[in-house]
Amino acid sequence: MKKTVLIFVALMAIGMGAYAQKGMKAKKVLVTYFSATGVTKAVAQQLAEVADADLYEITPVQLYTADDLDWRNKQSRSSVEMKDKGSRPAIKGSVKNMQGYETVYIGFPIWWNTCPRIINTFIEAHDLKGKAVIPFATSGSSSISNSCSDLKRTYPNIDWKEGKLLNGATKQDLEKWVK
Repeated sequence: MKKTVLIFVALMAIGMGAYAQKGMKAKKVLVTYFSATGVTKAVAQQLAEVADADLYEITPVQLYTADDLDWRNKQSRSSVEMKDKGSRPAIKGSVKNMQGYETVYIGFPIWWNTCPRIINTFIEAHDLKGKAVIPFATSGSSSISNSCSDLKRTYPNIDWKEGKLLNGATKQDLEKWVK
């Protein structure tokens, strides 16, 4: 009889522990990104997989063409946007249930040594207060440091974490960074 009661109590404890664990909320992670040519998209997809995160693409209402991205042409769309710190290119949609995320990675290609203005559009359209926000970028020649400084200066109320340039990052690199 005592043995049966002890087994019953043990099984109850195990069951309650499993129930309590199931009831605990898992940390929700979002990887969001803007990618004009697909380079940042590939990194974001791999990062979302490694971080067991949801993935959201920041999509401009008007997609960028090769001519729009010609940084040597001072009249190209990207040149004009980047010259104007107040430029906010329109985006399609928004993240549903942003309040459900605790960590948000924001990825982008580096333009003119900082993040594209469409990132400002995204940030200003979403409430990121109380979330850990982690920038990541791809670039042909720039570091991410100026982008991070600009973001922290422009949005001081956001809990920015250290950003990372992810050119050529392997799955193992991403796993190490996420941990």
